Amino acid sequence: MTALSRAGAAVPDIAFEDRMATVEFRVAPDAHIVVDGDSCRGCTTRACVTACPANLFVPTSDGGILFNYEECFECGTCYMVCNTEGAITWRYPEGGHGVVFHRS
Repeated sequence: MTALSRAGAAVPDIAFEDRMATVEFRVAPDAHIVVDGDSCRGCTTRACVTACPANLFVPTSDGGILFNYEECFECGTCYMVCNTEGAITWRYPEGGHGVVFHRS
């Protein structure tokens, strides 16, 4: 089965894992997402943990959150679902950094 790209060209259907195998992460020296783990201590939903498609949010035993931006898909889901104001600061990565998808 094939899908259509935005330009209308046929794009082969590919499994998520296979697509991610074609991804290059160009890690910037400064994080494009900063998580204030202390702000997360009072959070009862932990929505970022379950919503992140890259599984980059990890709850700590003291109620905080650890986050690793190096393999972030840059989707912004964590920022959208966070219910604690100021806990997540999100901006686009610097030019030349971030996720690069390669066609297979």
